[in-house]
Amino acid sequence: MWARIKGKTENALLSLGFISAFMFRPGIIRPLRGVRAKSLWVNLAYKIFWPLFPILRVLWPNSYTTTVAIGRAMIAAAHGGYGKHHLENRDINSLARTVL
Repeated sequence: MWARIKGKTENALLSLGFISAFMFRPGIIRPLRGVRAKSLWVNLAYKIFWPLFPILRVLWPNSYTTTVAIGRAMIAAAHGGYGKHHLENRDINSLARTVL
């Protein structure tokens, strides 16, 4: 149900006639620079799985991104655009590398 609602929302945003609109679809997000979730159980899960993030990055680099990469990618997309409207981890990480 969540994916269906998100898809409808994305389609509605794209149909509003903006010059450009980008839908970010991150998978696994590693929080950096003090970012914390509002939910206690999510913060607990991050503490438990924190040592696994480097392994995930090596084994599944396209399913992993960071809060910093998402922010940089959003700035880059707003400033220079991107060839796709729906950005997943691979696109987010690629776009984030264009911003210093």
